Formats: sequence, structure tokens, C-alpha cells
Amino acid sequence: MRIIGLAGWSGSGKTTLVARVIPVLVARGLRVSTVKHAHHGFDVDIPGKDSHTHRTAGATEVFVSSARRWAHIHELRGEEEPGLHDLLARLTPVDLVIVEGYKRQAHPKLEVYRAEVGKPLLHPDDDWIVAVASDAPVPAARVPVLDLGDAEKIADVLMIESIPVDRIAADAEPV
Repeated sequence: MRIIGLAGWSGSGKTTLVARVIPVLVARGLRVSTVKHAHHGFDVDIPGKDSHTHRTAGATEVFVSSARRWAHIHELRGEEEPGLHDLLARLTPVDLVIVEGYKRQAHPKLEVYRAEVGKPLLHPDDDWIVAVASDAPVPAARVPVLDLGDAEKIADVLMIESIPVDRIAADAEPV
């Protein structure tokens, strides 16, 4: 199992890029999973559904299963947030894991950059960023720049620059 990340400021297009590049990778015969870090609370449960009722009643873990999919919801209930390494260990093995978020974690990353977001480039301060994907030229870039619209080329770079999951440090903090 290999890993590569997408890093960028909010609004840069990371999620849009993930949604465009996964079908390219899957069409190449790869099995792909994702890990998304959220800086805020989120909910995957729908109020009024049984799983939501179980969780809000105090269950630490809830599994929901059907003939098409299953979900595992773990409520931290005051426990420390698990790190990326811990989450990766829980994944079913696949060919490639794309991580969105954890931008300060030590693993290879593609920076998604849009000048109109008004934030600085990340790669000058992160040696793990292997390339930048942008919708415009990035003259200040110190790494290769890819066209944000070229999902095929971006998929190539994600595969080439990914590393085995077991090379990810276990002690890094989620960011």
C-alpha cells in the first residue's frame, strides 16, 4: 500500500482534484482509498436514523451494514484524536491511499495552489511537497508545476511520488 497527499489552503480545490483523479486511477486498475482530515467537527450520521440514535445515546462505536456498504463510526468521547499512522493501520489494503489534509505530516504531497485564494505557497517550507498543481503559472515554484486540469498527468505524478505506507512516521501530529 502506497501513500501520497494533497496539501493546500482551504478553497484551493483539493477535494475537486481528488474527485477528478480517483476515476483516472481506478480506470488504470488501481484500488484507491482516501483519508480526509477535518479541522472542525463533522457528522456522517443523519439525525433520526438508528445509527445516530445509538451514537448520541452514548455508544462509543456504531457499525452500520447493508448489502452495498458498511460504515464504522467511532465517537472519541474525550480520547485523543488518532494520528495519520493509526488511521492508515485501520484501512483495508489498497494500491494507493490519497490523504487530504495532514499538510504538516511527513509524507509526499502534491500542493494544490490557486493564487486567488490569497495564501502563500506551502512548498518552500515543506520538503515533502514534490510538485504543485495550479490553474495558472507559478513563477516562484521551486518544484515542478502541473496543470490543475490535467488529471492524467497528476495521476502519473501521484503514483510516481507515492511511497509505501510503512515509511510514514508513527509519532506525527494531525494538522
